[in-house]
Amino acid sequence: MNRVAETLTGWSQREAIGAPVSRVFPLVDGKTHRTAITPGRRAIEENRAAGLALDGVLVRQDGSKIEIEDSATPIHDREGRVTGAVIVFHDATRSQVMLERMAHLAQHDPLTGLPNRALLTERLSRDLGLARRHRHLVALLYLDLDAFKPINDSFGHAVGDSLLQAVASRVQECMRDIDTVCRQGGDEFVILLAEIRRPEDATRVAEKLLAVLGRPYCIHGNQLLITLSIGISLYPDDADDADALMHNADTAMYHAKRNGRNGHHCFTAEMNTRPLQRRRTEPGLQRPLQPSQLVLDF
Repeated sequence: MNRVAETLTGWSQREAIGAPVSRVFPLVDGKTHRTAITPGRRAIEENRAAGLALDGVLVRQDGSKIEIEDSATPIHDREGRVTGAVIVFHDATRSQVMLERMAHLAQHDPLTGLPNRALLTERLSRDLGLARRHRHLVALLYLDLDAFKPINDSFGHAVGDSLLQAVASRVQECMRDIDTVCRQGGDEFVILLAEIRRPEDATRVAEKLLAVLGRPYCIHGNQLLITLSIGISLYPDDADDADALMHNADTAMYHAKRNGRNGHHCFTAEMNTRPLQRRRTEPGLQRPLQPSQLVLDF
């Protein structure tokens, strides 16, 4: 026994010497709670490696239980006879925590903690299916912060990142539990409104966001004011699949930018009849920056 085995079983090496394996290493099935055959015994009886066993629970010397993952390999003498087995096991709770953390990171934005595109796509597909079945509306709101680039350029990325985190927090506070707020990338966010009754419900949310996100931010000692442009697309009025719904919300958002920013636009079919070039650059600041304040005027 090594020190890790001593810690996990609660037995010291001195206490374990000469004791039956079933006493030092008692296993129960995590689902049925019945006594389980140890991998060492299987390895000896079958004369082969016993693969990784899941759902195993080790009963420690003090009676407490811990989930483990274990495997075993038979030991042979020079004549090839089985003389014993080596059991390898580890704390499965740590593995589970790591798996859960990895799964979370795969579906969430590391800066804001918001769902990422992958999770949004999954939830949008689910909500559209429910909307078809129950005949209700779904809305996508595409948000883009106006003139975010000058903030990064003037104050640095640390301030810009903190501002994005503050924006994400405010957006979440405006949403219901059944809605999804996603960071699409950069300074763009997408909001999935599930189960709305009328198109006006989506515009009401957009107006609330414009008011809440337009309040001053104090970031690293700097008072910042930002505006945003919002595009709105509805299922089934504007699109009947996820890709079209996203495209139309994005298109409506850029029409909002072209028409003065700091507002929202609902998608209309006419928007797709005339190409709209994405504007990825922001206009310059309209007045000199003060040490502790940034106000963006348009």
